[in-house]
Amino acid sequence: MADTANTIKRLTRRTLSSQIAEEIRQAILSGAFPLGAQLNEMELAEKFGVSRGPVREALQRLIQEALLVSEPHRGVFIPELTDRDLSDIFFVREAIEGSAIRRVMMSEALPEISLSLKRLVVRMDEAARMEDWPLVADLDMEFHRQLVDAAGSSRLSRMYATVQAETKLCLLMLRGGYRGSAALVEEHRRLADIIASGDVAAAIEELPKHFGDPVRIMHKANAARERGSSSEAA
Repeated sequence: MADTANTIKRLTRRTLSSQIAEEIRQAILSGAFPLGAQLNEMELAEKFGVSRGPVREALQRLIQEALLVSEPHRGVFIPELTDRDLSDIFFVREAIEGSAIRRVMMSEALPEISLSLKRLVVRMDEAARMEDWPLVADLDMEFHRQLVDAAGSSRLSRMYATVQAETKLCLLMLRGGYRGSAALVEEHRRLADIIASGDVAAAIEELPKHFGDPVRIMHKANAARERGSSSEAA
């Protein structure tokens, strides 16, 4: 037993590469790096004041999360999701979250879960009133993550985690395509209320309405960005 203990190494709390990955992740999700931008390993190493090794590890981690893509002979880029990508991500989300809703709404813990979701909606409303879009997006993700985790299935939660980073990228792309933050908050409030009601059929019917048409929303967001760029140029 003593020999075994001697072979186990103490783990560092946070590696340098994980810290760099978090900084880059936040920069991507905040919009500091534009969609489609190329990330240069050497430039990032200079920016962080480190060697290229931990930067390379950080980029690989973000590639695995689908927040970055590596293109052979070209480099590493922030992806610009296509219409097909967007539709597929929300197709997977609907399948996962629909399964979670069915289980959650048959659970004895439904009142407690519903209360937690409604509290998130209140926080989302407060963030929207302050026009803190990054916080609204974080609370949006937290709402849906809590819903999935409440199903009590570690496998379902792991499946959801695989699309969570891409969903955050979707929210970045869809910014400006919604009717407004108030509408986004109201959609979450309506879904939380239906879940609390215990009407499973109504909740399952509401879920695709809640997601809306992400492709249409993205095109609307792109048009808004183009109008903004044209105004700045003028």
